[in-house]
Amino acid sequence: MGLVERESLKPGDHIYSWRLAYAYSHHGIYVDKGNVIHFTRGEGQEIGTGTGLDHIIGSSVPQHPLDNPCPICGDESRSDGVISSCVDCFLSGGDLYRYEYGVTLAVFFAKARGGTCTLASSESEEQVIDRAFYFLRKGFGVYDVLKNNCEDFALCCKTGLQVIPTVNVGQSGQAASFQAAAGFIPYVPVAFLARYSPLGYAGTSVVGLAASYGKYCVNRYINDIGVRQDVTRVVLEEQQ
Repeated sequence: MGLVERESLKPGDHIYSWRLAYAYSHHGIYVDKGNVIHFTRGEGQEIGTGTGLDHIIGSSVPQHPLDNPCPICGDESRSDGVISSCVDCFLSGGDLYRYEYGVTLAVFFAKARGGTCTLASSESEEQVIDRAFYFLRKGFGVYDVLKNNCEDFALCCKTGLQVIPTVNVGQSGQAASFQAAAGFIPYVPVAFLARYSPLGYAGTSVVGLAASYGKYCVNRYINDIGVRQDVTRVVLEEQQ
């Protein structure tokens, strides 16, 4: 699926839009009549990574001038937590994509970038929307770039699953990719230098790159919500 037209959206769809030249993506649940429920990090309200990512990933909410709020959903520019906004504010000028559920392993590994699909299956439209509105009322905890972000929120709405809070990475494929890439990036300069090195060293570098990319793929796979064992089913208070 991937890139879609907004006319094709259906209630309960998990949608996302890339930010800052594909540096990261923002995720949400399309509910109805052009409304999206999504989890945002307001300025000063988030827990960062302690890395350079904290300087790249700003607030997920578009900044409207105080005297010119959005005519459709009002002024959400200073909001944080789970909010409801129009599609335009959610996209913030970006393109619209639909997250894919229940993909095959071949499709999963064919997508080099995490945060676009999962092996897990989606539950019914009614269940997804019920969870989204529940979290809109009750909240989804404190925003954490690696453990509790907008993709974690959308995945939880779609699957009813949430990673046990004690782990280092949530169910977000995007966060898993960031961490997995940390082990892959150091090999990039080596590959560049290999162009000017003896063939034996170049061959070793190529093998290192292949092994590192393989580790990257494995890390993405084991952190996918569709295969993880360290998850718990979310039970809404109204259902208890």
